[in-house]
Amino acid sequence: MQTSMALTALFMGIAGGPHCVAMCGAACAGISRGGTGLQSTSALLTFQAGRLLGYSLFGAIAAGSVQGLAWLGTNTSVIRPVWTMFHVAAMLLGLVLIWQARQPAWLDGLAQGVWRRTRPVFGRLGAKAPAVLGVAWALMPCGLLYSALMVASLSADAM
Repeated sequence: MQTSMALTALFMGIAGGPHCVAMCGAACAGISRGGTGLQSTSALLTFQAGRLLGYSLFGAIAAGSVQGLAWLGTNTSVIRPVWTMFHVAAMLLGLVLIWQARQPAWLDGLAQGVWRRTRPVFGRLGAKAPAVLGVAWALMPCGLLYSALMVASLSADAM
């Protein structure tokens, strides 16, 4: 990995610390409240280990997929319009977020529907729930997380 990307990720982490505490601190603390004493500490540590695993997996996927898409882009002209439309759609979503200063209702409704279906599943997982929830945490809509994934994708190497 290039030193500049590692430093970028480090400074993003340092500068984004207060954002992380404000946005996810209460939810993370709630995970530890599921148990008492040592069980609570164990649940929190398992959750954090799951988060590290989830972030690492998604970073590797982001870097590897960009490497694959770059290969496809140079060897296939068919993917270029699809890739361009993907960027246009992402830019339009960003503009909608800026214009409305809130998440679009359709996206919020979609997220609520996913949570209604997954919540009972986490209840049935028992002691494994914190680890699975930690890995799934990488799917949360977080600008700082997705900025870090963009930095990972610039490396074009999953490692």
